[in-house]
This record gives sequence, structure tokens and C-alpha cells, in this order.
Amino acid sequence: MRLAAIDIGSNAARLLISDVSMQDNGKPLFQKINLIRVPLRLGFDVFEQQEISPEKEAMIMNTLKAYRHLLDAYEVPYLKAAATSAMRDAANADRILQRVKEETGIDIEIITGEAEASLIYENHIAENLDKDHSYLYIDVGGGSTELTFFADSKLVFKRSFNIGTIRLLKKQVEDAQWEEMKDMIKRETRGHYNDMVAIGSGGNINKIFSISKRKEGKPLQLELLKDYYKEFSSFTLADRMRLYRLREDRADVIVPALQIYINVMRWANITEIFVPKIGLADGLIQHLYEELKTKQKLSAL
Repeated sequence: MRLAAIDIGSNAARLLISDVSMQDNGKPLFQKINLIRVPLRLGFDVFEQQEISPEKEAMIMNTLKAYRHLLDAYEVPYLKAAATSAMRDAANADRILQRVKEETGIDIEIITGEAEASLIYENHIAENLDKDHSYLYIDVGGGSTELTFFADSKLVFKRSFNIGTIRLLKKQVEDAQWEEMKDMIKRETRGHYNDMVAIGSGGNINKIFSISKRKEGKPLQLELLKDYYKEFSSFTLADRMRLYRLREDRADVIVPALQIYINVMRWANITEIFVPKIGLADGLIQHLYEELKTKQKLSAL
């Protein structure tokens, strides 16, 4: 079964195409066929002007038309598409997404921050980790950060905060927002301090993991993230791009992303973060698969 997901974020738009097959143990295996990322950077418009500019709208249309061609070329029968923080805040989002649907046939749903947090967990990464720990999922985007916390294999909380990398670059995050996040984390994770680890998702933490040259499955230490934060902060944007071979749309947001991960881990008293290469697009595909499976069961009744 071939499935696809489109994630329209505040920094980039992604198209993920995956094949799903059934393993001998009866569990589905998701194999990535292609992942295409276009740095639309919608947050730079929306978080200042509260709407998407005509230039960005043209970029959206070109990107989604290209995605439509790729979906057809790969013969993808099932698609789930979602938009997050920038589209949530844009006054003209509904009109643009209606135009997308009319011109490409792609139906994009603007999802809440809480739904975004839930979809990240659709990857079920914690199921493959030991049960002796509690897990805090940290997904950092351009417009928001989603936190989901599991202890004793149960959901304790899921929250979305309008603290994202682009908002930080634009100096649009107030001290009160940091305090709200800090207070919530400390309050809700109290009592789990000795056995907590973090699971990170988002392009920035994946890039840090790649730069660290850690082996797959090994965690990053909080102290290492702090070292990278100091190191990257000491360089200009141009130097970051040159020294670490980063695209500009990664080099500018990687510093505020590290700031968010470090703060969340400090406030939760977590010293390690696993980076399993998951994201919203992966969660959308998992969710789509479950929806299709449920429909097939119902049709068989």
C-alpha cells in the first residue's frame, strides 16, 4: 500500500511518500520512498503581518502543484495533508487552501497544536523503548513547540506552545510565554525526575544529530546541546553556513531551536535526548494507515 503525507509548516513544506507492508509479526512496516522539502518560510510573513504575502502564496501554489505531479508519478492513491502554526495564524489561510484544493485537488487541514502533538506520537517510538523510563516528546517547529509526556506507558499531558524558531528570530516570544512553559513542565513532570528521557523531532535536532556523528539509536547529551548552542551562537550566519555546510534556512533557525530543546530539557531535569528521525509527516502517514485499516474493517462487516 502506497501512502503520502504533506506537512505545511512555518519554515518548510514536506511531501513524504511511503510504502506500507505487513511483517511476519503482524505489524506494519513503513518504508520511505521519497521525502521532498521546500523552504517556504511562511512564518516570516505570518508572524509579523498576520497573513501570507502574494509572493509566498505563489510559492505555495508552485510547491503544491509540483507535489501533485509527484503524487501522480508515484501513483499514490491515499494522501493526508496538514498545515500547522503559520497557517493557524494567517488571516488569509482559508482562501489560499481553498485555491490549493481547486487547482490541485489537495485538501489541506489546518490542525491544532494539540493535534500536532498527537500526530507526532503516532510514530509510537516509545513502544520500542524500555518501560522503565518516562518519555517527553519535544517537537520544535518554526511557529510552535509541541510537548507530549508519557509515564508508566500512559499519556500525562500534551501541550502546544507558540514558541518556535521563527518567532524567536522575530523576537515575538514574551518572557511570560517561557514562564508558562517552564511552570507547566515542572508541575506536570514532578515525581518522574529520575527516569525521564526526551525524544526529539524536527529538522534542527536531526541536523544536530547528524553533525554529532552519533551512531543511530544513541542519545545526545544535554551538555552537548549546550556546547553546540555556544558554538553556533559565536558564529555569524555566513560562517555557520560555511563551516557546517548548512543551508541558510537551516543555519538561521538552528540556534533558537537549540535554545528551546535546552530549556525544555533543563526544566524537566532530563539529561539525554533520542533523535529517531520522526516528524509530523511520519505521524500523518501512520494516522492515514490506521484510518484506512479501520475503514477496511468496517466495510468487511
